[in-house]
Amino acid sequence: DGNASLCLVFDIPLLVESGHWRARLDRVLVVDCLPETQISRVIARNALPRDTVMAILASQASREQRLGAADSVLFNDGISIEMLHREVDQLAQGFGL
Repeated sequence: DGNASLCLVFDIPLLVESGHWRARLDRVLVVDCLPETQISRVIARNALPRDTVMAILASQASREQRLGAADSVLFNDGISIEMLHREVDQLAQGFGL
């Protein structure tokens, strides 16, 4: 109908550290969780020891820096997949999709 919205999504894990991505994007959505959840997920996903994960995280932008770069935040911690779907749907509507 000619009025369709187009949304191009970039998954940029080190957006804040890059120093140039934020200015190139219309909107930034940060998927957030509690620090301990993040550590547990990285350990489970990559089979790394906790001290290695902690060193990696210490070399990256802080949680506060990532949240500060966000236009929207999706808090993905302790919620059901159904709730996550609802949150994504609400965010998509807010983005005009």
